[in-house]
Amino acid sequence: MSPLKELVEICHRVYEKGFVAAYDGNLSVKISNNKYLITRSGVCKGEVSEDDILEIDSSGKILNGKGEITTEAKIHLFAYSKRKNINAVVHCHPVYATGFATFGEGFTKYIFPEVILTLGKVPLCEYGTPSTEELTLSMEPYIKDSWALLLKNHGAVTFGNTLKEAYFKMEKLEQSAKILFVARMLGGEKEIPAEKVMELLGIAKTVYGIEK
Repeated sequence: MSPLKELVEICHRVYEKGFVAAYDGNLSVKISNNKYLITRSGVCKGEVSEDDILEIDSSGKILNGKGEITTEAKIHLFAYSKRKNINAVVHCHPVYATGFATFGEGFTKYIFPEVILTLGKVPLCEYGTPSTEELTLSMEPYIKDSWALLLKNHGAVTFGNTLKEAYFKMEKLEQSAKILFVARMLGGEKEIPAEKVMELLGIAKTVYGIEK
């Protein structure tokens, strides 16, 4: 499947999953050293077609496509500029994960083995006004080591070597947030014992390339 067709498909998935509503969210994928495909501004992700995808360069200049570039393209271009192993970015507003971001809590405890193995810690970025440099600056302390970030009072962003990987990280993040919410309704989560965490961290590093 071409990057263009896959981007359209993943846009439909995030909408069907309820990770975005109305015109929320934006997704992108790297297609060369200085070219990216990204969803245009003001389009429902459930209705995205190939005509709604823009090709841009690392400065945010539109190379191909019709429509306005999303003001949150800064998030995507910032991530690509900081990590060579990031080839796709998914930014959404999933209800449970965004709930924790609004409450003011990241996922930095060791609760779920699958999160340790595939996401690592998910820090909370301080609030930054969308479309401004504040938002990217809030990501600066964590971007080099994280595959997922919570954006305070805003949403979540995940990164991947591939577009599908970035999408699945968003799916895993939201699923984990739901389970954690339920656990707290039942009285609170329990952390994985320290010695077992060390085992998982070793697996995460050697098998999945996840640090910490």
